[in-house]
Amino acid sequence: MRAQALHLMQRRRAEARRGGHTRPAAQARTPEVRARHAGGPLDNAHYGCGCGYQFSAAVSTSVACPHCGTVQAW
Repeated sequence: MRAQALHLMQRRRAEARRGGHTRPAAQARTPEVRARHAGGPLDNAHYGCGCGYQFSAAVSTSVACPHCGTVQAW
């Protein structure tokens, strides 16, 4: 029991030196806020061309294969 109390006191001292918890639970960042702060979602898609080339590109209605230039259907 005494060891647990000592451990708890040491932990509280360490938190006090660091300034306590980094963020209160009420201010926890939601997944939406984290994504917004990270620059937003990436609108990329994976395409497979008939020539066999696989690539990632921005989502668009007209994406051309960087290998052969064939326009990919969306």
